[in-house]
Amino acid sequence: MAHRFRFYRAGGVDQVQLKTGADLLALRELDQKLWVALSCPVVGLEFDTRTLALLDTDKDGKVQAPELLLAIEWAASLLVDVEGLARPDEPLTLAAVQGDSDEGRLIRDTMRSLLGGLGKTEDAAMSVDETVKALDTFNHLAENGDGLVPVSAAVGDDIKALVLAVLSGLAEPKQDRSGEPGVSAEDVQAFFDALELRRAWQKEGEVPELQVLGAATEDAFAALHAMQAKIDDYFARSRIVAFDERATSAMNGHEAPFAALGGSMIGRAASELEAFPLAHVTPASSLPLGRSVNPAWAERVAAFQDKTVGPILGLKNQLTESEFRDIEGRFAAYAEWYRKKPSTRWDNVEWATAESWLAGDARERLSALIAADQAAAPRAGAIESVEKLVRFKQGLLRLANNFVAFRDFYRPGGRAIFQIGTLYLDQRALGLVLRVNDVPRHISMGSLASTYLVYCDVKNDKGQAMQIVAAVTNGDVDNLMVGRNGLFYDLSGGDWDATIVRIVENPISIRQAFWSPYKKLVRLIEEQVSKRAAAAQAEADANVGSKALAVDAATKGEVKAAEAQPKKLDIGVVAALGVAVGGITAALGVFVQAFTGLGYWMPLGVLGLVLVISGPAMAVAGLKLRRRNIGPLLDANGWAINVMPRVNVALGRGLTQLATLPAGTPRDLVDPFAEKKPPIWRTLLGLLLAALLIGWLLGRLDPHLPARYQSTTVLGEAAPARVKVQPAPPPAPTAAPSAVPAKP
Repeated sequence: MAHRFRFYRAGGVDQVQLKTGADLLALRELDQKLWVALSCPVVGLEFDTRTLALLDTDKDGKVQAPELLLAIEWAASLLVDVEGLARPDEPLTLAAVQGDSDEGRLIRDTMRSLLGGLGKTEDAAMSVDETVKALDTFNHLAENGDGLVPVSAAVGDDIKALVLAVLSGLAEPKQDRSGEPGVSAEDVQAFFDALELRRAWQKEGEVPELQVLGAATEDAFAALHAMQAKIDDYFARSRIVAFDERATSAMNGHEAPFAALGGSMIGRAASELEAFPLAHVTPASSLPLGRSVNPAWAERVAAFQDKTVGPILGLKNQLTESEFRDIEGRFAAYAEWYRKKPSTRWDNVEWATAESWLAGDARERLSALIAADQAAAPRAGAIESVEKLVRFKQGLLRLANNFVAFRDFYRPGGRAIFQIGTLYLDQRALGLVLRVNDVPRHISMGSLASTYLVYCDVKNDKGQAMQIVAAVTNGDVDNLMVGRNGLFYDLSGGDWDATIVRIVENPISIRQAFWSPYKKLVRLIEEQVSKRAAAAQAEADANVGSKALAVDAATKGEVKAAEAQPKKLDIGVVAALGVAVGGITAALGVFVQAFTGLGYWMPLGVLGLVLVISGPAMAVAGLKLRRRNIGPLLDANGWAINVMPRVNVALGRGLTQLATLPAGTPRDLVDPFAEKKPPIWRTLLGLLLAALLIGWLLGRLDPHLPARYQSTTVLGEAAPARVKVQPAPPPAPTAAPSAVPAKP
């Protein structure tokens, strides 16, 4: 490796230090196994989206390691001093761009032109905002180099109409640099090809054999085509009624639909009658063309009578089936030609207008506008290159320190590009907040991070909404629950309402794991007491209600109120309770005797008891905290994380800030609503009584008490004073060796 990199240890990973332009330029020499990430998404990051879009050369929505390397090498090849990449706050000047290559000279000339347009001298600097302004101005020019002509760039009303006609047939028209939809040379070619097909078809239909009524043939056939299927339906129904008059009611429609129609508002066109027969069906095979026709079809029937029947058969008020078939026969050849009509995306264009475009010079004029626009492409590319160079100089070092290494994440007080803001929740500020791009994927991978996570829905007063995930890495979790609300601040200072919708539980710290068994025990006791109290309350309410009903019934003379009988005491229950109390007392006595028997080792005994209770939880927490990392959270958002970036306890305390009073703040410790503490004498009395009880259980007070009050008398064989530790049995004697020698 020609370049000598420096590394530092952070998050349990050796990461490369990128501080100079030479470090960036030599990244291709660095083994990519040492990179923290190999790709990142172009959305959902607190980084300039335009820069990420310029880096994403294949437009797959990700910036990959090869694309980052190409961008660094391209920018370095155009700068006089590669160390300019390590000075992002320093704007780009004309002197900083080398002019040895054709591309460099083009960028220098373009920058000189842009600076002149801004009223600046050649020694002035070019900022990102100025390049954006210059590019926006160029994009709104008629000739902006993208080969597209929008309506606003068309010259003349006829060309504007032509552009609109071409756009009408495009499902997804291309966007001009100005943001308007525009037409390209390919779109214009496809449009005129469709018109040529239509003109060739029109030529075939102009032969005399097809023009039955001359110039009126097209309108006559259109009227026939609109009525043909409905008239066929009418004559079919007439044939069925002629076959059997019992079908008359069914063929004309039952009365129920008419009854339903009669109870509603009927419009002039009576569209509700569209599916009904064309006219009243009778065995006489003739179709009335007057007032007795279905109102929904009246206008179409009138057009058919006026444009088709009249010119062929003369004025008629009725039409027989044979006459209708005669009309169909006259238009059979025309119908066959009509079925061959080509179907294109531009069938809605009126043929008269289309003929004027085919005959005139509109196509050539529009093509000339497109060609002139394409001729400006080099200048557009040069302006884009200036913008890209300015943006790359400003952002490549920061991106590399959030891609190749996570320097900003592990720097005290730093903020990585994937951290989108701060969530205030439960008297703490959560700094590790990520946008959730893919909710199902995030939920499936979130547990692999071994981190306590809260997923929140957030929305602001502008109606915008998104989902975020925040890592809780400090404090307790007693008051965190689904449905709890908080406030999220993005990096621009905007505030969003946040609501917890999902929680992934994992240990937060060893301290929190130490107290978790005791808190669970307290919650369990509270739940059990609450359940038993609720059950007892329900039973009491039921008893009171049943007794009230019994008394009411007895008062009315319906049932004689039964006198409550005292419940007899069950001797067996009493004996069982005695045995249970004795067993518990004996066990407690053994425990107390063993504990007090430790003497000076009692503190170690307390410590051992605590370790027995809290040790397993602390051990599990320690193992999970060693695995706590942000890799799965980033992978779920589209990153390709190459290592396991850990979040240890010290970093976790920095990522989640707990509420603390400002230094030197005076405090008034008198709380008027604080619960009053019991007097000290009550506490001392309680301790004295507890000591006397323990002494009595152990038999220490027996010499000073009457025989009937001694613990050995009251508790009998279960008294702790009678429990003796049984000595170990003596070892069994070994057999004496035999004096008789063994036989050979």
